[in-house]
Amino acid sequence: MPAKTKVKPRRAAARPRPQAPKETQAARISTIAASLPPARLPATPAREGSRRAVINFCLCIVLALVTCVVYLRATRNPFVNYDDPTYVTENPQVQQGLTTATIKWALTSTYASNWHPLTWLSHALDYRWFGLNPAGHHFTSVLLHAFNVAILFLMLVRVTGARGRSFVVAALFALHPINVETVAWVAERKNVLSMFFLLLSLGAYGWYARRPRVGRYLAPLVLFALALAAKPMVVTLPFLLLLLDFWPLQRVRGVGAPPEVFPVPQFAFWRLALEKIPLLLLSAASSAITIVAQRSVISTNEHLPFPVRLANAIYAYSAYLGKTLWPAHLASFYPYEGLRLAVWKVVLLLLFLAGVTAWVWRERSRHVYLPVGWFWFLGSLVPMIGLVQVGDQAMADRYAYLPLLGIFCMLVWGSADLAKNRGVNPRVAVAVAGVALAVFSLMTWRQIGIWRSSYDLWSHALAVTTDNYMAEDYVGTALLLQNYEATGQRHSDEALVHFQNAVRINPQDAISHLNLGADLHEHGRLKEAMQQYKAVLGLTQDPHLVVKSLIDLGAACHQLGDFADGRQYYLGALKLDPGNQIVMENLGKLAMDERIQQLATSASAAPSTAAYLELGELQQAAQHMAEARASYEKALKLNPTSEEVRQALNGLNQQESTR
Repeated sequence: MPAKTKVKPRRAAARPRPQAPKETQAARISTIAASLPPARLPATPAREGSRRAVINFCLCIVLALVTCVVYLRATRNPFVNYDDPTYVTENPQVQQGLTTATIKWALTSTYASNWHPLTWLSHALDYRWFGLNPAGHHFTSVLLHAFNVAILFLMLVRVTGARGRSFVVAALFALHPINVETVAWVAERKNVLSMFFLLLSLGAYGWYARRPRVGRYLAPLVLFALALAAKPMVVTLPFLLLLLDFWPLQRVRGVGAPPEVFPVPQFAFWRLALEKIPLLLLSAASSAITIVAQRSVISTNEHLPFPVRLANAIYAYSAYLGKTLWPAHLASFYPYEGLRLAVWKVVLLLLFLAGVTAWVWRERSRHVYLPVGWFWFLGSLVPMIGLVQVGDQAMADRYAYLPLLGIFCMLVWGSADLAKNRGVNPRVAVAVAGVALAVFSLMTWRQIGIWRSSYDLWSHALAVTTDNYMAEDYVGTALLLQNYEATGQRHSDEALVHFQNAVRINPQDAISHLNLGADLHEHGRLKEAMQQYKAVLGLTQDPHLVVKSLIDLGAACHQLGDFADGRQYYLGALKLDPGNQIVMENLGKLAMDERIQQLATSASAAPSTAAYLELGELQQAAQHMAEARASYEKALKLNPTSEEVRQALNGLNQQESTR
């Protein structure tokens, strides 16, 4: 049978759908298109870069404004009695303004035991603009600090690309209370000014690192020289740049790949080290000049042996870290601790520092910012840590202005990485950072208020430290000034107690002895005052202090009637300071009083109208009015008809009536 073929089932013919009129279909397409969100074009690198730049600029402005707002309180503070007279209020060169003579003096002077011509010129410019109005001087320092904050943020975010972390580091630098001393103290202008040029030098170094050329190298070199001319604390810059070559620039070949955010060519370490030689030469020159300038205030090895200085340095490193984490009990002067530290404490602190060093070194491959930040802190503090002791302080808040940048980077980058690895919500991390910055801002505001007067500044130092001879001495000085302004008296029983405390705590401090002697002198306790003046001569070779002590010794002898010794002390002062007007005037008064004494003895032995008249005239010329009146009256008693004596007595009456 023939095979049957399968017949495919028929499908119903598809009916054509009715087409909408063309106009209606086009309208529908337009309606749908209008309801859709606008299409986004992929961002170009240039557009994205511009957007980042705008955001970074806005954050930079925010940082600067917040800094100015927090520090606005400083502009209401006066000058204080701590170096402000030396730098501004009693400095005749600065008060000439920005003149040719001032510029010449600034470039050649080592006054105040420093060579920092740029700082002197900054103060002279402020004096030209603001005179002795402290608000203007404070405002300049605040403005410089705000610039430093902005530059730091822009540099960090440019090199690392980490906007949030860079912002927090800059905010910590702006608002941490330990930096109040640098910003709120007019005499510490050198710190903010030096940091300004240092940060510019770091920025110029990054510009040079992108394309290493001799012409580009000149920019960081010149800016570094300007930073040194403001304050030599930045002499460690060549070593700090080597640290930056590891992170964040990553210029060292073989350590890691160049960063994508800020790509730079890599070189062998030895080549990068040789690159720093011109900067090292500047550091060496600045260090030599500083040693010469500070030769009178550098403590000798006999006074503070190296083991004592090393113990204090270990203590200071640890104390700076403690005050970074919790900035309590900040003071304008910290008494020296090297002489009173127990051995076990020194060993414990040394083990702590060694432990941190070992830990950051172990983490160098995973978190290179840890050893870079740590060695930045340790290294940049070396010139101020006291291994070569200048002054009697154990440490100073102002010395932490540059070194703590390393600690801030360690804390911020480390905390951010830890939060990321632990899966912490970014909002929580931001909130924690915000709370910390808010707390620091409040503490900074409060700390600025401590500088509202010399008395408040040093009373606070007495309250938060122990055995603080410097604070005792400055509190006494502030009390003397307050008492003089209120009563016109140049002595104070309350101030005397503080001066005595200062000498008791530190018998080796010449200034404390000098101030104690001056207060005893004004109290009329001349022989006790002379003992203090003689102690000064045995404790210091500072020409200013020696001349002051010799003048005061001469004055005390003069008042005691010992004209021969008084003359010798005055001549000794004149030998050290030939143009001293006070000495010349005092020598003239001494000669006159010596002559008065001779005439008084002669008149007493052989009374006569002429002798007492001459004695009275000499006493009147020496402003001894009561004695002159007594001499005229004796002359008139001897010769009641003497018209010459009556005229002299009338002249004395007229002189007294016009006083």
